[in-house]
Amino acid sequence: MLTSSYGNRVPMDVHRAQAFLAVAEELHFGRAAERLHMAQPPLTRLIRQLEADLGAVLFERNTRSVALTVQGEALMEPAHELVMLSRRITEIVRRTQGGLTGRVRLGYAGPSVGHLVGVLARRVRIQRPDLALELYSSQFSHRALDKLREGSLDLVIGRWDFLPAEIGSRVIEREQLLLALPERHPLAKKETIEARELADEAWIVLPGGSAATLPNRLNALAVEGRFIPRIVQVAPDSSTLMLLVGAETGVALTFSGVRDHIPAEGVVFRRLASTPGAVEVRLAWRHSDTSPALAAVAGLVANSAEAPGST
Repeated sequence: MLTSSYGNRVPMDVHRAQAFLAVAEELHFGRAAERLHMAQPPLTRLIRQLEADLGAVLFERNTRSVALTVQGEALMEPAHELVMLSRRITEIVRRTQGGLTGRVRLGYAGPSVGHLVGVLARRVRIQRPDLALELYSSQFSHRALDKLREGSLDLVIGRWDFLPAEIGSRVIEREQLLLALPERHPLAKKETIEARELADEAWIVLPGGSAATLPNRLNALAVEGRFIPRIVQVAPDSSTLMLLVGAETGVALTFSGVRDHIPAEGVVFRRLASTPGAVEVRLAWRHSDTSPALAAVAGLVANSAEAPGST
């Protein structure tokens, strides 16, 4: 039953509205009962109880005919609206359970993975138009992972060498680890750089936690080259990192995605002689999140992945 703003019980619910409309449209209790797949006596009792609760006669009855009263005529439109609203609510729930509607909050680092986000956003718009994809850029991988774990993000695109057990992920692209150098740097003449050649360099780095790729790869490079990195500046993002390298402040580790998608005037990119594996760009989510909308978006990413895989 519905309840009015005054606390009184309103006698018209969906079941009663359907019964009333069947009788009003058929103007015959027997045919209305057949339409509703019920016996006539219970239908008659239901209508009488509705009239009693409303305090109004809805139908004029005699042995030969049934006709709507003025009050019955007035009730037709709101009864139709109530039934249609009930159907709409059912459809909304069905679509939500199927991942057709809902909200997914996606975090990503920025321009270096923007092309992947663009592909996903287009697929959502075309294939899941009723699903809201909210985008949050400038999310460094380690910070985005924290937000994912605490629940303020639903999906994250980032680069991690390690992920906790409660996080699921799928590889959506593989990149090269590169060294960014000022174009006038002596090592810029070489195509491949040895780790030992970087022992005396000044390094510019990005903020990073224990799971972030760049700090781990720099540490591995330093171990191989037998040096301690001399960090002269921490850049707030990859665009600033490239500006600082171009300004000859120092050198930096970066990704082929940065080279391909972020302007870098005065910067050259060189391969490292020994790189510990490709850099994996991953889509990550919480294993505990069973949202159908999230699963629907993750499925669209899988369909567009260049190098699918999972953990």
